Amino acid sequence: MYTIGLTGGIATGKSTVAALLRAYGASVIDADAISRELTAPGGVALPIIRAHFGGEVFQGGTLNRTALAARIFADEQARLALDAIMHPLVYADMFERVCVLFDRGEKLVVLEIPLLFESGFDVQVDEIWLTALPRSEQLRRLMARDQLTEAEASARVGSQWPNERKERRARVRIDTAEPLDRVAEQVRAAWQHAKRKAGSPHATPS
Repeated sequence: MYTIGLTGGIATGKSTVAALLRAYGASVIDADAISRELTAPGGVALPIIRAHFGGEVFQGGTLNRTALAARIFADEQARLALDAIMHPLVYADMFERVCVLFDRGEKLVVLEIPLLFESGFDVQVDEIWLTALPRSEQLRRLMARDQLTEAEASARVGSQWPNERKERRARVRIDTAEPLDRVAEQVRAAWQHAKRKAGSPHATPS
């Protein structure tokens, strides 16, 4: 199976690109969606998070995501601790889903992973697609989307690798500052190219 790692900084349009890919027939596995399932009421990650961070990031049996976000973006060690809890759980779940698709005969799958590089999972995929736009626009979108101050948005952006570093290791760069129709053109062209590679007998196996 040929694997595409779709990544990019926060608020750079990964969900838009993933939606376009689904419309073109791609099988997309979303790491953030898996993470939300793992941290939903009754999720397997909750006891581990409670044991490490305490009850102050919970409201009863429900994870207080706002409180947890405030904690981890103010304290790098807390953020790294949460990553150490969540990443193995997310990737184990993701692997199971990839195996199901493989058993169905799928030749190509897209893994939407915001922290692809930061988690070291970039070495596990066959090619990397990066959503990118200027930092000023990224901050503007993030502030508008999540109702954050500029300082809060900057802290979230700063917790990830800078786009310039990611671009050196990505095969496909999707400029999401473009209008939606132009973004769609970029995604369609890259997807068609990836399908040809996945169907080739020389495609690199995962």
